Amino acid sequence: MTDLIDPFGRQVTYLRVSVTDRCNYRCVYCMSENMTFLPKADLLSLEELDRVCSAFVERGVDKIRLTGGEPLVRRGIITFIERLSRHLKSGALKELTLTTNGSQLAKYAKNLADCGVKRINVSVDSLDPAKFHEATRWGQLEDVLGGLSAAKRAGLDVKINAVALKDFNEDEFDRMIEWCGAEGYDLTFIETMPLGEIGPDRLEQYLPLSVVRERIEARWTLDGTDYRTGGPAAYSVVRETGKRLGFITPLTHNFCESCNRVRLTCTGQLYMCLGQDDCADLRGPLRGGESDTALNDAIDAAIGRKPKGHDFVIERGNAAPSVSRHMSVTGG
Repeated sequence: MTDLIDPFGRQVTYLRVSVTDRCNYRCVYCMSENMTFLPKADLLSLEELDRVCSAFVERGVDKIRLTGGEPLVRRGIITFIERLSRHLKSGALKELTLTTNGSQLAKYAKNLADCGVKRINVSVDSLDPAKFHEATRWGQLEDVLGGLSAAKRAGLDVKINAVALKDFNEDEFDRMIEWCGAEGYDLTFIETMPLGEIGPDRLEQYLPLSVVRERIEARWTLDGTDYRTGGPAAYSVVRETGKRLGFITPLTHNFCESCNRVRLTCTGQLYMCLGQDDCADLRGPLRGGESDTALNDAIDAAIGRKPKGHDFVIERGNAAPSVSRHMSVTGG
């Protein structure tokens, strides 16, 4: 099997898989409060997801990240992860990881570690319980903190993801850096992305990370590092804590030149770019027969039209999303 090379010479080695569009939270930058989720009949079965993931592994993908929605609310998810871990044992897959809101970690952290998961990303946008509940609409901070404790006991490396939201959590950035340093977590700040109708005016949420970094550097010493995880974050090391601090800047700095990622939805649609609407249907060829020939042909055709980059923009007077689908559909 040949490697997956896009039209710009970039090798695709990283697959992000949304195993469900459902979530037990309704984060203000991700979903509207009254979401209409996909009919369960539209979702790929876990066996079908395994088959697609395995096809990508055979083509040189060596990192898979499971996302949602909230991946840990999908029934049978641990069995699925355990099944995928055979690629870790064979050496074909270098990393199997996931992004989670942390609410289910108290229940599943040990299972994840037992399946070979070494590292997870956990979304925490505020350390204030009331503000956390406001940001997630339905979440309780104590559930996530309990899950983080379970993850540490299980030996999982944790990176905290925090979306920078104007006039909401911008007074907490120093506190979050201190907390992550004390707990041993890396931290990444993320700009809000213009995906899906979510209710609030995006201009009221948007806080450029160039501004965030400038404020942080007034107190903390950020040393450069060439550390990369395969994702879009640019990292520094906070000298005072020794932990990494990342910035994901899809709006103030386009990070597409080194993109090695594609995204599979829970319905079998393959998005070659988070910020573009073009996608390829893998469900049809997947269900067309037992042979993977048609599936691999569809993957090849999709990679052959992977764009150079996205066109995210947030402009005054145009707060509509750049892409109509919600983040939970494609995977966070």
